[in-house]
Amino acid sequence: MITLIEQIKQGHVWDFHGGIHPPENKRQSSETSILPADIPNEIVLPTKQHIGTAGQLLVNVGDKVLKGQPLTKSDVLQCCPVHAPTSGEVVAIEPRTIAHASGLTDNCIVIKPDFEDAWGEKNALADFREVSDEALIDHVRMMGIAGMGGAGFPAARKLQTGHARTEILIINGAECEPYITADDRLMQERADEIVQGIEILQHIVSPKLTVMALEDNKPEAIDALKLATQGKPDIVVQVVPTKYPSGGEKQLIKLITGKEVPAKAIPAAIGVMMQNVGTVFAIKRAVIDGEPLIERVVTLTGTTLKEQRNRWALLGTPVSFLLDKHGYEADKKVERVIIGGPMMGYTIPHPNVPVTKVTNCVLVPSRREIAPSEGEMACIRCSACAEACPASLLPQQLQWYAKDQDYDKCEEYNLFDCIECGACAFVCPSEIPLVQYYRQAKSEIRARDAEQQAAERAKERFEAKKARMERDKKAREERHKQAAENRRKAMEKSADGDAIAAAIARVKAKSENESAATAMKPAVAAAIAKAKAKQAEAAAQGQAEPDNSEMAKLREERKRQARERKAQKASESETENAADDKKDAVAAAIARAKARKAAQKSESEPASDNSAAGEDPKKAAVAAAIARAKARKEAQQADTATPNAEPVSAEEAPVEDDPKKAAVAAAVARAKARKAAQQAEAETPAVDANPAEEAPAEDDPKKAAVAAAIARAKARKAAQQAESEAPAADSAPVEEAPAEGDPKKAAVAAAVARAKARKAAQQAEAEAPTAEAAPVEDTPVEEDPKKAAVAAAIARAKARKAAQMKNNNEEE
Repeated sequence: MITLIEQIKQGHVWDFHGGIHPPENKRQSSETSILPADIPNEIVLPTKQHIGTAGQLLVNVGDKVLKGQPLTKSDVLQCCPVHAPTSGEVVAIEPRTIAHASGLTDNCIVIKPDFEDAWGEKNALADFREVSDEALIDHVRMMGIAGMGGAGFPAARKLQTGHARTEILIINGAECEPYITADDRLMQERADEIVQGIEILQHIVSPKLTVMALEDNKPEAIDALKLATQGKPDIVVQVVPTKYPSGGEKQLIKLITGKEVPAKAIPAAIGVMMQNVGTVFAIKRAVIDGEPLIERVVTLTGTTLKEQRNRWALLGTPVSFLLDKHGYEADKKVERVIIGGPMMGYTIPHPNVPVTKVTNCVLVPSRREIAPSEGEMACIRCSACAEACPASLLPQQLQWYAKDQDYDKCEEYNLFDCIECGACAFVCPSEIPLVQYYRQAKSEIRARDAEQQAAERAKERFEAKKARMERDKKAREERHKQAAENRRKAMEKSADGDAIAAAIARVKAKSENESAATAMKPAVAAAIAKAKAKQAEAAAQGQAEPDNSEMAKLREERKRQARERKAQKASESETENAADDKKDAVAAAIARAKARKAAQKSESEPASDNSAAGEDPKKAAVAAAIARAKARKEAQQADTATPNAEPVSAEEAPVEDDPKKAAVAAAVARAKARKAAQQAEAETPAVDANPAEEAPAEDDPKKAAVAAAIARAKARKAAQQAESEAPAADSAPVEEAPAEGDPKKAAVAAAVARAKARKAAQQAEAEAPTAEAAPVEDTPVEEDPKKAAVAAAIARAKARKAAQMKNNNEEE
């Protein structure tokens, strides 16, 4: 069985699905040699000219740079450094419009050349066979080499991926895009150097076979390569039919090997590696000559140019500079500058865009040469796009989903397998810009995936933080637990352990009590539920009376707990008030002693006064009344201050709450006063010497004073009738006492009135002084003080009436 490698060596070529044959338009630029590079007045170098990330800047504004000097650096294979194309000065680092389909700006290094074109240090590896594969790959990366076929994928990254797994190395020289002849002229003029670059790649990846693939429309390049590969059996020059897009990576692999690269996979998965002819030439110059990628071949074509040909262009050269060199005359009706060919190229907003590592052609067609689109029309479902698609996709379905922004469906229909060759848009009769829809959808999907990846990374960081916090929390708890255990052990050894344990026990007991109180509510609810259940059961069984035993038990339990709480509170209150009761009892005893002393003093003073001044009994009676009033007031104050105090002796009876005892005490006091007055008035004893009959223990002194005044008024009226000769003298005192608000003043006024009444009665009753004294002894023992006062008034009235009757009889 013939192996695949033998089939390839025999010239066997396979075919791929679809493809088209647009006008080539290559002869106008491929007939002449490549022009050398010219130095422009300004170099604009984008810091990112490849697929991947931008490098870190190594220069600042104002720095002097030499040709080949690195301007950026990076340690990853996905980044290609940028080098100075010529010597000069860095005048700016700012955003400028770059060669991209979006027409957006990017950070650029602006160099003003000094036109000396002085080289910096070169790092060549002339004997590359003595250098390891890894060192060569890193050298390629440091020289800033990226894929120059149009994609811009870093060459070092591709070499690293295919290292030790590549069986077939394919050098892509098909250059299927119309108008572009840069690779064709490079193969014609630099075939030997391209073969040297192939040998370097063979040394790195060690393939079993190397194939140089060219379309059959490049006979000069085919002859040049066959001549350069003579004597090298491991390098085969394979000619493939001219068909667009045979220069696509997956399509050319299918043509050469007959294998298809799986979806979302790379050629290394099937043991194949592909490199562009321009990339191979750049690798040769980087390794053997030590020159970084600072220039490339650019095809300048289009009918608006006076001279269409290829030329070397320094990276960063403005497109306008190249167009001026070739006599560009813009179309008056439309001015279009296209980077790339008519199939996969894109229009730039203005000609000042710089040349980059992936700029292989500048096309400036006239209106007649390439007519501009007249506008998108509705799809007629002709299926021409599906027939022309080299990736066997469904362009019509992809366009619908892209317009509807259904990106999940786009991915389901393998949108990223589209190589954006433009074959579908070329054959579309409705002039639908299908490739633009695909590019837009790809950009949106990449942005969405980037956001999703960022969210996933944030989620991972959050979960890691949460796990770390949980670990820290557990560690803290363990530390606290260990510290508590250490404290407990220390307390057990010390004397304070018992006190702390007792405090902890009290706190636990309190917590248990609160929990029990809180648990009562669920217990009540449970009891009610049980009672209702039993009641329902009783009703169902036809019982007349429900069973309330559960509720009764619950009520008894609540009552028992209430009694316990009440007893506890009572014991606490008794303990707290014991000391206060002792203080109150002492204060009450002191107050009662003072009251007794004042009463004794008031009782002793009238007797001495009467004995000393026996001639005036009225003054003695007044003084006794005043003393008694003072004693009563002090006794009342003492009783008010200490209402709950116990009496000390029997002499304190007048201030008792019992009115009978108060009346008895008042009668005793009055009797003593009368006895003293009678001793002083031995010759004319006072029949009415009962001023002490005032109700000293009355609850209301005003009422007592009013009652006494009424009684006296009645007595005076009877006396006036009997003493018609001197009525005016006895009437004035009536108006003095009744309305007094002060008990002392009322008592004094009453005593003065009684004294005047007694004086009048004594004058009228000289012969029978003792007849009227008897009733006085009876009044004090009345149970009610008011009744006693009334009885005393009645007795006096009777005495005066008897005296009046006697006087009337004597006058007759």
